[in-house]
Amino acid sequence: MDPSDVDGDLAEILITREAIDARLREIAAQIDVDYAGRDLLLVGVLKGAVMVMADLSRLLATPLALDWMAISSYGSGASSSGIVRILKDLDSEISGRDVLVVEDIIDSGLTLEWLIRTLGKRGAASLRVMTLLRKPESVRNEIEVHYLGFDIPDDFVVGYGLDFDERFRNLNCIARLAPHVYEGS
Repeated sequence: MDPSDVDGDLAEILITREAIDARLREIAAQIDVDYAGRDLLLVGVLKGAVMVMADLSRLLATPLALDWMAISSYGSGASSSGIVRILKDLDSEISGRDVLVVEDIIDSGLTLEWLIRTLGKRGAASLRVMTLLRKPESVRNEIEVHYLGFDIPDDFVVGYGLDFDERFRNLNCIARLAPHVYEGS
């Protein structure tokens, strides 16, 4: 979906598709070096990480497996409910494996902190985090991010997997959502 198709719902484009592609190529090259000869499992966090994980995995030369978790701390609005729920757990056993959690965005970091703590109890050989986006002004904890796409301002963003009420995920860029779309949520 092109940003011109959303009729004023976007305030501005923050990161173009070309910039995303270039940064993912750089990250994939580093992951290939870091995980050479290892048994890598990419764990995507549904639904937002679908685009990131699909594109990143195709750029990797390292043999890998893919799995998905769905966790939620958001309702239908723009702010976290504060309660984390597993909606879909992993199908793969992670004990003894190198696990790379692939995220779309780290906002407060509270949900990701919970996920890392939960996965850490399952005996992975290593557990690292890759995220396309991070809002450093919003992060409330010390999550170590091993592979970072972009730091962005503390704005409501959509596109490339990120949504507002399930809309805008298929934008081919990252854009700041116009306030009139989410005000009152």
